[in-house]
Amino acid sequence: MRRVQIAGLLTMLALVAPAPAAAQGEVPPTPWGHPDLQGVWDFRTITPMERPDDRADQAFLTAEEAAAIEQAALERNADLAARPARRTEADPTGNVDRGVDGAPGSYNNFWFDRGTSAVSTNRTSLVIDPPDGRIPPLTEAAQAKRDALAEARRNTGPHQPTPGGWVDDLGANGLQVRCIVGFNAGPPMTPGGYNNNMQLFQTPDTVVIYNEMNHNPRVIPLDGRPFTGLRQWAGESRGRWEGDTLVVETRNYLRETSFMRGGATADLQITERFTRASPEVLLYEVTVDDPSTWTAPWKYEVPMQWNPAPIFEYACHEGNYSMAVILAGALEGEEEDSSR
Repeated sequence: MRRVQIAGLLTMLALVAPAPAAAQGEVPPTPWGHPDLQGVWDFRTITPMERPDDRADQAFLTAEEAAAIEQAALERNADLAARPARRTEADPTGNVDRGVDGAPGSYNNFWFDRGTSAVSTNRTSLVIDPPDGRIPPLTEAAQAKRDALAEARRNTGPHQPTPGGWVDDLGANGLQVRCIVGFNAGPPMTPGGYNNNMQLFQTPDTVVIYNEMNHNPRVIPLDGRPFTGLRQWAGESRGRWEGDTLVVETRNYLRETSFMRGGATADLQITERFTRASPEVLLYEVTVDDPSTWTAPWKYEVPMQWNPAPIFEYACHEGNYSMAVILAGALEGEEEDSSR
């Protein structure tokens, strides 16, 4: 997790992150005149991606409601910390990620860092369009594909490959558990279980977004160069300024990524907008467009919070023995099934 400070060049770069400007009231522009978006930004939140059913007609929480759900998050963490230790047992589907009475399974809750705060706008969901705060329905083809995968993965744990799928299909969390992509890094970035931090660097003609999760740097030209069509895990990004807002368009993904737990396709195109709303807030708005998956484009918004701490290294596979165990166990299970 966030334990070892990143070394070398990135440590040096971290030192150029701007100091908090709360006392200034405003953040001065960069020497070349662009809004200064640099720094480490924290996007963890307990606000859900989609609006809960019990708040179907409510776009915003009251101050009292926001305080209540934040207090509930604090009390949940305190309750989990006070519980006696016990070994996690897999549920009937083989899932060790679910513990008892809402506890996490694979990790002690100490290691999770989802935060305890709702977004500063007090929205009831991160989704802001459609207005109902819900992600549009899947296309018929996407729904059929998802149903077929669910059937193929029946009684298979989330980190196991689908029976018979050792190359093309790595499992529901395969890209993440194999450290190919981080589960919250995207692009686009989404709040997750931990390491919800990114650092943004600027030059006159380039922006770099460096995600703490899986140490993923995204170098984004601002000089108007065209897309090359080269497909990559994180897609291909191009940026531009629209007034005080940095606009980044990304396309040409290699295949599905961590976004929505692999729910999008390589046809995904996103538009990210970064606006310095205040010294402490970087407003992050994303338009999601994947006609192979959803029946309409949709948007979500995360007010990222300035973080005075540096980015830390996420050593995803360092000392990781679980991969050999996962794959050996899956192979043994398939051999047992074939011998029956």
